[in-house]
Amino acid sequence: MRIQGFLTAAAVTLLAACSQQGPGESAPAAGATAGGANAAGTPVVGLALSTQNNPFFVELKDGAQKAAKDAGINLVVVDAQDDPARQISSVEDLIQRRVSVILLNPTDSSALAGAVQSAQRANIPVVTLDRGVDGAEVASHIASDNVAGGKMAADYLAQALGGKGNIIELQGVAGTSAARERGKGFDDAIAATGMKIVASQPANFDRAQGLSVSENLLQAHSDVQAIFAQNDEMALGAVQALAGKNKKVLVVGFDGTPDGKTAVQNGTMAATVAQQPEEIGKLGVETAKKLIDKQPVEKSIAVPLKLLTKQ
Repeated sequence: MRIQGFLTAAAVTLLAACSQQGPGESAPAAGATAGGANAAGTPVVGLALSTQNNPFFVELKDGAQKAAKDAGINLVVVDAQDDPARQISSVEDLIQRRVSVILLNPTDSSALAGAVQSAQRANIPVVTLDRGVDGAEVASHIASDNVAGGKMAADYLAQALGGKGNIIELQGVAGTSAARERGKGFDDAIAATGMKIVASQPANFDRAQGLSVSENLLQAHSDVQAIFAQNDEMALGAVQALAGKNKKVLVVGFDGTPDGKTAVQNGTMAATVAQQPEEIGKLGVETAKKLIDKQPVEKSIAVPLKLLTKQ
């Protein structure tokens, strides 16, 4: 009976330990040491994602996981579920685990500065992916040129509409560098044309919000020729809002997700500014490996963009 009681207590203890793992988080690294390697000597790298409820970041994670497997790296993935406080806690946990490098896709470019500084104090380099961090130095930043991508979308609409027309802009999560930079590139380029942005409103990079915000804005602004969404998920929401309306409105997205590409090919979206999320994830792990091996890395690594249309 005492043996049975001991086993029961051990099982309860194990379940309690497992319950500390957050949703969307990979299994903990086994015994990470001060040198950032586990008990078997395998380097441990943390990947802190803003969300996995977005195909773009799922592709980014997939690219990182493939590269980690090829490089012999144990990749620990944590998901903030678009909650900055949750992501700060996750990064602090990665610091406590003494990972070798932290790959960070920030939920909020300003809110994560303190967490990055904490990692630096622990001598753990941080590499930002897709979105930058304000107010903190990182070892490297890997992303597309979001300002150039925003301009690319504006140039496409200027050509398609002959430089005239009214536009609705669906903005991403406020506080993210991606939303700020894509908006700047698009807004500055539109300002140099005869086109006009009649309404701009955040839909937080979310398809459902893209649908509801587009419905409201289309009701308030009936004379619209185009919608620019700062990512494909919001653009697909706009496509749903336009379904059944007897009106031609060009919808342009950003990211080049599988659903976005399909929508461009079937004509429901006019175009998308395509990134390479798998490549961003891959380059993140390759950069981490260089840092682990004490090799120099570039402060900024640009990943090419491409405008995708049906033609």
